[in-house]
Amino acid sequence: MSHINACADLQARRDGRQMSTATVDFKSLHDQFRPRVFRYLTRLVGECEAEDLTQSVMLKVSEGLRDFRGDSNVSTWIYRIATNAALDKLRGKTIQTLSDTELESDADDVAPDAQTPSVEKTAIREEMNACIREFIERLPENYKTVMVLSELEGFKNDEIAAILGLSLDTVKIRLHRAREKLRKDLGAGCSFHRDEDGELGCDRKPTAAITFRQRS
Repeated sequence: MSHINACADLQARRDGRQMSTATVDFKSLHDQFRPRVFRYLTRLVGECEAEDLTQSVMLKVSEGLRDFRGDSNVSTWIYRIATNAALDKLRGKTIQTLSDTELESDADDVAPDAQTPSVEKTAIREEMNACIREFIERLPENYKTVMVLSELEGFKNDEIAAILGLSLDTVKIRLHRAREKLRKDLGAGCSFHRDEDGELGCDRKPTAAITFRQRS
């Protein structure tokens, strides 16, 4: 994705938050939100489950659209449906490890003048992204959900609160604790270093014992 496409995606996200049932039909919603819902669900439940779950979510959106009253933004409403579907799935099975496809780098969202790194630097950056995403995936369910919505999907804290049905204070607390735990887990599982150009990289600590404990 180029910088222009990244900007277009951000604008589409903003447009989605302003939609109402008076100005959009299901086809428009499907075309705009299905790829985003699939990406979001892939990050939560894994690619194998995400396809069927996305179809289920979009079916619920289709069925519920006529009753949507506009009490919240359309994007908030759709992500709430997707989140509930993902949490139901996660509670029924063990979270699977993210595949290489799911760990695909978002480095293509950077500005055009930063998109021509060397092969070595590209590999280092992709390894960093993969490492961080893997540790996010290992977070407890309540932490992982807020981190994905905030850091990977770009929602604001009040929007996350609306999606998850939580108070704003609870979202802030969970995000703080999730980031704190992620920093600790990364510190325990990775050794960070910089090359001569200041590029940050990491090496795994193969013998590191990392525990993942649920907190409220």
